[in-house]
Amino acid sequence: MFKTYSMQLAGRELTIETGKFAELANANVVVRYGDTVVMANVTASKEPRDGIDFFPLSVDYEEKLYAVGKIPGSFQKREGKPADKAILTSRAIDRPLRPLFPKDFRNDVVVVTTVLSVEQDNSPEVCAMIGAACALAISDIPFGGPTAAVNVGYVDNQIIINPTQEQRDHSRLNLTVAGTLDKITMIEAGADEIPNDVMLEAIKQAHVEIKKVCNFISSIQAEIGKPKFEYQSFAVDKEVYDEIEANFKDRMYQDVQASDKEVRDQNIDKITEDITAFYTEKYGEEAAEEKKADIAESIHDLEKKCVREMILEEHKRPDGRKLEEIRPLSCEVGILPRVHGSAVFTRGQTQVMSVTTLGMISEEQTLDGLDEEESKRYMHQYNFPSYSVGEARPSRGPGRREIGHGALAEKALVPVLPSVEEFPYAIRVVSEVLSSNGSTSQASICGSTLSLMDAGVPIKKPVAGISTGLVTDKNDPSRYVMLTDIQGIEDFFGDMDFKVGGTKDGITAIQVDIKIDGLTYDIIKEAFERTKVARDYILDNIMKPQIAEPRKEVSKYAPRIVNTTIKVDKIKDVIGPGGKMINKIIDATGVKIDIEEDGKVFIYSTDEGKAREALAMIEDIVREIEVGGIYEGTVTKIMPFGAFVDVGCGKEGLLHISKISKQRINKVEDVLKEGDKVKVKVYEIDDQGRVNLTAKDLDENKDDAGAKDED
Repeated sequence: MFKTYSMQLAGRELTIETGKFAELANANVVVRYGDTVVMANVTASKEPRDGIDFFPLSVDYEEKLYAVGKIPGSFQKREGKPADKAILTSRAIDRPLRPLFPKDFRNDVVVVTTVLSVEQDNSPEVCAMIGAACALAISDIPFGGPTAAVNVGYVDNQIIINPTQEQRDHSRLNLTVAGTLDKITMIEAGADEIPNDVMLEAIKQAHVEIKKVCNFISSIQAEIGKPKFEYQSFAVDKEVYDEIEANFKDRMYQDVQASDKEVRDQNIDKITEDITAFYTEKYGEEAAEEKKADIAESIHDLEKKCVREMILEEHKRPDGRKLEEIRPLSCEVGILPRVHGSAVFTRGQTQVMSVTTLGMISEEQTLDGLDEEESKRYMHQYNFPSYSVGEARPSRGPGRREIGHGALAEKALVPVLPSVEEFPYAIRVVSEVLSSNGSTSQASICGSTLSLMDAGVPIKKPVAGISTGLVTDKNDPSRYVMLTDIQGIEDFFGDMDFKVGGTKDGITAIQVDIKIDGLTYDIIKEAFERTKVARDYILDNIMKPQIAEPRKEVSKYAPRIVNTTIKVDKIKDVIGPGGKMINKIIDATGVKIDIEEDGKVFIYSTDEGKAREALAMIEDIVREIEVGGIYEGTVTKIMPFGAFVDVGCGKEGLLHISKISKQRINKVEDVLKEGDKVKVKVYEIDDQGRVNLTAKDLDENKDDAGAKDED
């Protein structure tokens, strides 16, 4: 049965429709917000997937270019693999949903949000997050929602919920917050040095609106929600777990306290072998094989329990650090001789190398998406090869995690980059993870800042990144321990990975992953305070001593840029028919040239002298020819009645035989030949634009136009 429900969200009507489309899905909703329309469909398999020890949730955010009246630019003229922004949105939808499913649930669940229509003032990403949560709530799929999300801007010192396109253009903050009625479940932000207190207030105001949407979804669920289906539980066999804990907890407690990740992994491998052998010896091979999954899950749960107890009860960390202590840090710049900028940042056993490349503005990335952004000049990419965690897997290109971490580092650094006018380069930074034991995305922020400064990019301020973790008491969620600079095991067994990048003056990026039902304001506030202290320490004590400010010049291997601005109507003269003129300049000097629609001209060359030579040629072409002007020209053609002279500016003029010299001349060839340089003066431009020249009297203050011919 078709149903429609409406509420006011940030001063605009939000409508949810259901019962009209996709009747074979477990649930379908259509979200309308202004003229933005997003459809959400959720499905679940009837049986659990065999042979897995995790919840198989898949979330897709599908951008359809027809939603904004575009035809895809690919050869096939259809949407291909998701754009980075669509992948990032899929991750943002996933993160607040995943912790709200039962821990012992193993059925496949697929969430598909499809963007059908976009009005730029109303975010399809927010509609997709609300639609996915509502569809799961009214479906028969086990889910502990509702949850909801909003976007937040900061314009003229005012916090704005779900800002319009114009407001986003002037906003210092692009913040997405998801939450339940009680807590915050996801934070994603790019910001222009926003102070901690402003960021916290923005999150609080977002939560006010989120609660309204959650109540709205709850009312829909109460009216039409299906009963949740019964599922096969994959909770670990309690008897198996209790026996393993009774016999091996003390040893596990010691084994997880190895500061070296490799040693700790070896310890876990050995205790796993011993536990399996113990169970086999006691109950026989058949019983051990039958309980293989329960044994493996029990070992995992016991390791998790030991790590969490150690932190929560004793305030001890696996590697012996204090709760607020950062791992040993080091960094180095200029490590690669021929690249434009390079650096390595090391934090404990996490190590990232970042490399900067400078290129022409025309080399910026072209975007083919649903919003109005068509290109981006700064590109940050993150690679996570298997050797970084000691595994032997072939590389298959970046996955969603790699794209997400690269985007986080990109957000962190964009606010401090110079403008195109200040630094007319396209900039690409690639972060290669060399070794991973937690917080590689934050190491890539630090390493990339150093790499940019090594490349001579005049960033406004250095940026550092750090993450905090959390361990909560499952019986008393108000009792918790926060950890600064979490390593892999603390992330894996903890409840939160709260990543913050920023300068000494404010936050530039946030990404928060949680495994519990949400965060309180107090936890968020403490995380901001912890990360601020840690960032300042890294900036002042680790990064600044290595390189305090950007290098004064770019690398000798980077292209030098000479730029100018010409009149728009002169662009065609510089390019010439079929590109003849600009190709002539390029062939003569070996430079690369970008000309933008507004008349900005950028000349790139590793040889600054050649760039200046090309600039002179362009300025010669665009220079206005004026009557009375004196020019150094080149003879291009000899005729019986005179010579044609190229005077620059894309113009040729006629130097009549009578105007060549004060002395009588019988033949032009007696005085001039093709290729000769000759100084001439324009004495007339007729009504057809033809230029007439004289070489006789070049006194700029004397009008030669009326001089008598001598023949």
